[in-house]
Amino acid sequence: MRVLILSTPESTHFTTMVPLAWALRGAGHEVLVAGQPDIVPTARAAGLCTVTVGREFHAKDLLSPPLPPGRRPIEVTGPTTPKMIAIGSKVWVLHARYLFPRYLEVAHQFKPDLVVSEQMDYAALLVGGVRKIPVVSHRWGIDPLSPLMRETAVEFLQGTCDRYGIEGGLPLPDVVLDPAPPELLYPGTPQATPIRHVPYNGTGPVPERLRRTGDKPRVVVSMGRQTIALGGLPMFRTMIEAFGQLPDIEAVFTVQDEYIEPLGPAPANVWLTPPVPLNGFLGTCAAIVHHGGANTLMTATGAGVPQLVLPQLADQFAGGELLAATDAAISLGTADEQNDPAIVADALSTLLDGERFVKGAAELARSVAAMPSPAAVVRDLENLRCAS
Repeated sequence: MRVLILSTPESTHFTTMVPLAWALRGAGHEVLVAGQPDIVPTARAAGLCTVTVGREFHAKDLLSPPLPPGRRPIEVTGPTTPKMIAIGSKVWVLHARYLFPRYLEVAHQFKPDLVVSEQMDYAALLVGGVRKIPVVSHRWGIDPLSPLMRETAVEFLQGTCDRYGIEGGLPLPDVVLDPAPPELLYPGTPQATPIRHVPYNGTGPVPERLRRTGDKPRVVVSMGRQTIALGGLPMFRTMIEAFGQLPDIEAVFTVQDEYIEPLGPAPANVWLTPPVPLNGFLGTCAAIVHHGGANTLMTATGAGVPQLVLPQLADQFAGGELLAATDAAISLGTADEQNDPAIVADALSTLLDGERFVKGAAELARSVAAMPSPAAVVRDLENLRCAS
């Protein structure tokens, strides 16, 4: 079976599909990733064959121009609302409309039997509609976005469907894969086919210091690539100050090299290190602080580690709220809370005090472990191709 994988041009949108791509390869299928230069290096680093389509997209530019210096999106617009999601989704729908002809050229050459894409890539549905092959949509994790985005996509892509002879308008995916356990299904989002989240947090060495448990409880701070780049330096200093109030905790901040020096001096219990594959050392940590990004959130959920969520954008707020409802996390969903070192320190103390959050995180991890593996899902996708 030949499988074409498509993604919007944001590497973190793509990474959730890597374990499924590996499982397809392991089962003997041919896999090709087609994407813009923004995701091609990530796909190649994962050992996948690629073809580059179009120019670099620079997704961060969608957010950074309106931001005053040193201000984060949450400080300018507040927490994300459904209306904001609906407006923001138009970017990705229009992106699909303009990139679809190039993806279709790749599909005509590669002749796939199946197309797999992440939840925001609508070009895959158009390719499947033209070539009359099944399409699989892979959610990132907690998904408050898809129902709202679908409405926009149906409207904006009707003309494209008409021009290419796709009857009935924008097709629905034949299968939707959902790595979020049942406890984290967002209200109003339809149930889907479960697939266990297998962490892929990039490649690279894990320092020996992180591979062993320290003398103090360790908390990792992993806020993704965009948080600090989008006006996040002051918030990082707030978190460093918060850990300074908790000298009995070891804090490990994963920060891109160019930001370590601007952050300035740190207390003795805070270690700033360039990004490290999170799944390589999360088992030595008592808790994690993160932004609610899907891959980080799902990696921590599967590891059974209590979480402090400081959401910044889009679906991250919903993720923090749902995790908090399971007693696996505390979520600070406003800029005022996130910018107060005392509040952050108090939330960390609460997270690490007692069994409530340890128990909640462990129960959620057991739910993740019970989900079918990517290898098991591949067998179902083989049957889907045969049925078509």
